[in-house]
Amino acid sequence: MEFIIHFVLYAAYASVIALAIALAATHIVLLPSNDRDWSPDQAVLSSADIHGDLITIHNIRNFTYASTTNYTARYYDKTFDLKALRMVWYIVVPFVGIPGSAHTFLSFEFEGNQFLSISVEIRKQKGEMFSPVSGLFNQYEIMYVIADERDIVKLRTDYRKELVYMYPVRASAEKMQAVFLDMLKHANRLTAHPEFYNTITNTCTTNIVRHVNKISPKKIPWNWKILFPAKSDEFAYDLGMIDTDLTFAEARQKFFINDKAMKYADDADFSVKIRE
Repeated sequence: MEFIIHFVLYAAYASVIALAIALAATHIVLLPSNDRDWSPDQAVLSSADIHGDLITIHNIRNFTYASTTNYTARYYDKTFDLKALRMVWYIVVPFVGIPGSAHTFLSFEFEGNQFLSISVEIRKQKGEMFSPVSGLFNQYEIMYVIADERDIVKLRTDYRKELVYMYPVRASAEKMQAVFLDMLKHANRLTAHPEFYNTITNTCTTNIVRHVNKISPKKIPWNWKILFPAKSDEFAYDLGMIDTDLTFAEARQKFFINDKAMKYADDADFSVKIRE
């Protein structure tokens, strides 16, 4: 019996050492790149020209979809007035099949019913699929997808059939503007200095936390719900970051948008209607 225990402990120790060596090797050998055979939906990087309060964003993605694999690629440029930013929305998309996993991103609402989403994602090569294990070994670059909600939200609600929750964030105008600017500056950096995605340290949710903590004196504390972001909305609620007086259960029901997204899929005021 003692031999079996020692053998199991040795095997576990050897596995940890092997994993550590593999991680170190990938960080030494592999370098991130913007020059690969990218999946068409992630082939174009967005960027921003920042001139005071006027910000022109280039290559805002606005695809129209017949299915998740059949789409028409469209991009446009648009100028936003930073002072017209009135609300930030935190969006949580839980994944099926991997407990605790989810995609998270932010949408920014400007005066005049203008909306823009920024989503931190792996930048897939053609035929590539996401694996959280591969994400530990520098197998994916990271990108900031800057997109129209009629693309990035409808893709998830109407075509991927994922559950989507959209929460209003409680924050001052100054903090909302600072987070928006910081995300755009990071998107600009990635056009010249690509980075690897990492399942633990460089994900959609860890980047949102990093942007918020750079500008906020009240830091978001470390919590396991950041690594398993399907419950990150509950974490944000507990921190008082969700702008609601409802209980969390009531808020989750209220800010579930799939039914409205399906109903108003072709409405010109899609972004307004899903918030009603």
